[in-house]
Order: sequence, then structure tokens, then C-alpha cells
Amino acid sequence: MALLACSEITLELGGRRILEGVSLEVEQAEVVGLAGPNGAGKTSLFEVLSGRQLRHGGDVVFSGESVAKLPMRERVARGLVRSYQRPIVPAGLTVAETLKAARKAYKPYPSRLQLEWATEFVHMRASLHQPTGSLETLERRKLMLASLLLRSPRIVLLDEPASGLTGSEIDEIDLIVRNLSQEYGIAVLLIEHRLELLAMVASRVLVLDVGQVIAEGPPEKVFLEPQVRQAYFDVPITGEVVA
Repeated sequence: MALLACSEITLELGGRRILEGVSLEVEQAEVVGLAGPNGAGKTSLFEVLSGRQLRHGGDVVFSGESVAKLPMRERVARGLVRSYQRPIVPAGLTVAETLKAARKAYKPYPSRLQLEWATEFVHMRASLHQPTGSLETLERRKLMLASLLLRSPRIVLLDEPASGLTGSEIDEIDLIVRNLSQEYGIAVLLIEHRLELLAMVASRVLVLDVGQVIAEGPPEKVFLEPQVRQAYFDVPITGEVVA
């Protein structure tokens, strides 16, 4: 049984169909990639899976139980957490104050040992007394990830965690994702435009285009499929390059 699954998800916003018939499964400790061009519906699917946006059709099942009608807070309490594309942090707080707020967000409150583990796991280099508004992009993302780990997640939905990072910084995100899965058995569903990162960490990749799944399978095969090349690179299915 999959840890997280959705079936035939449909979402309409402003009278426009954003998602249509989207289905996926993520197993315990599995890393699954979610790719597609801008506007494909990737983040919208995260909105539905996390409970921030209620779907118009289909079902979301987590750990064998339908959570399609549950609000985001209750899904987080069950171990389904997510990040966002932009690493927005409370600029008026220090790193320590932000982590304290994350600890107090849900009961039961995580221990200080859990807090220490979370910050060490993501290799945070920022001082606890440093204002979060002064953090570089990588440290902001690490702060967000550490805050998510305080919830003892069973699955983490990561929305473009490598955005705005350099090559060596992406390697750090790569290691964090691998360790979540391999060392702690935490599943990861990963949206990423950097296909090389998905190819390194994901066992399977789903590609969305215009709100529908157009390909699924191992990344080394999926990224070579004509439909995927057309969606990403504007290369026609015939293989002729568009001028």
C-alpha cells in the first residue's frame, strides 16, 4: 500500500481546469520526482495534496485513509508536510525565535533534542542569534526544512528546493533528500526544474503538462520520451527542431 496516493484529481480555479485526472503514488522511503514546464500544474497538485486547496474531484489517501476533506493542519499532524517555492522566512525574528515558533506550532511539542537533531541534519551554518532576513537562500531553505522536520514527517513535499542555488549548494540539497529517504525512511515528493537533480535522487518521475500526467517512469527513460522533450524543449514529437 502506498504511503501517499491520489487518484483522478481534478482542480478548477477561476473557471479554468488546472488539474485533470492526475493520479500518483509514493511509497514509504521513496523519492519521486514531479517535473513539467511552467504552468503545468505541479504546485497546484501540491496545494491539493497538502490540503491548502480542496480538490473538485478525485481522492487523496495518506497511510490508507482518505484525507481529501481534511484541512492542512490535520494532514501535517498526520505527518504530511510541504515546503514552498520561495524560502520566505519571518524577517523580524532570529533563527532561534523562528525555530521556537516552529516547535510550538503543534502539540505534542518536539523536544530540544529533536530540535538539535533537525538543525544538525540539514547542516545549518547560521547562528541562532542571526536575523532570518539576513540569511542567504541556502540557509533559508535549511531553516524551512529544519522546521518541517520538527513535525516528525512521514513524507515531505519539496517545491523546487534547488531554486536559486549554486552547484555546490544543490549538492547539499541532494544529500539532504537522499538522507531523508535512506537513513530515516521519510518519503519525498520533489518538484524540480533541474532535471539533473531529479535524475540523481528520484527512483521515478512523473511529468505534468497542462494539468495532466504525460509520462511516468525512471528518469533516465522519461526525460528522453518525445512528449516530454516537446513539453520542455519545444521539440516536436517528429524530432524536428523548431526554428
